[in-house]
Amino acid sequence: MRYLKRQLRKFNLQRFAAPTNTIITTDLEPAISIDFASRLASNITELQQVLGITEMIPMANGTSIKIYKMTQESTPAQVAEGETINLTKINQKVAKTIDLTLKKFRKATTAEAIQRSGRSLAVNKTDEKLLSGIQGGIKKDFYDLLATGTGTASGTNLQTTLSAAWGALKKFYVDQDATPIYFVSSDDVADYLGTAPITLQTAFGMSYIEDFLGLGTVVVTPSLTKGKLIATAKENLNGAYVPASSGDVAQSFNLTGDSTGMVGMTHYVVGSNATVETLAMTGVVFFPELLDGVIVGTISGE
Repeated sequence: MRYLKRQLRKFNLQRFAAPTNTIITTDLEPAISIDFASRLASNITELQQVLGITEMIPMANGTSIKIYKMTQESTPAQVAEGETINLTKINQKVAKTIDLTLKKFRKATTAEAIQRSGRSLAVNKTDEKLLSGIQGGIKKDFYDLLATGTGTASGTNLQTTLSAAWGALKKFYVDQDATPIYFVSSDDVADYLGTAPITLQTAFGMSYIEDFLGLGTVVVTPSLTKGKLIATAKENLNGAYVPASSGDVAQSFNLTGDSTGMVGMTHYVVGSNATVETLAMTGVVFFPELLDGVIVGTISGE
């Protein structure tokens, strides 16, 4: 009887164990997921450092972020010696509200692609494309927000417009320790490159120049229209995110990430269509605190 039981156990193990060299889900998890989640989180941290944001703020999904505009409603007349000083009224009103939401991304790598290139290369190549799209979306949302700034400046070329924007920032942030940062169209920088060499650095897929013309950091982007630039103070910029690699959602979908928690990712095999699918979630947003502290400059070209 004991011999028969041993034989039955051996038969069941042989019958139900995965064949040798079968690629199963645990081969893909968590190494690839952690690698790509960490890579994107690292890129986000690089952008955070360029923008001068010291800390990303974790917030619950659906949190409303309020962006303000400050106005001085009165400038009281000066009073004589010993008289009561009239109050200056300053209002801070909500200018824009954005909702912080967890964004979801999914893509599939086919069996044919894996056969052609090998599992790691095929999955990694398509993950790279997914990563690029996520980064592009974060940058676009940020630039769209900055473009709604209510401060203005103008000049005849890149240098004079940057100077005018610098002057507008100095007026707005008078008596404050403000560190200027500018966002300039790559077309306008290309025009400038025709007359003077500059040294570019890269972070989060963006090029930037430290202390350009002695005015501050300049971020070069093709997302801005030629003839437009945006300036603000680094102290006016903030970053927030929905934790994506912890909590009920992460546990339900088996998401993994790095220590920042800004990105959650998982890979799994789908037998019904012979693909390896990638699921990524992130809720990262960069935003200005004060819209009137954002200067939108115009290059007239005259």
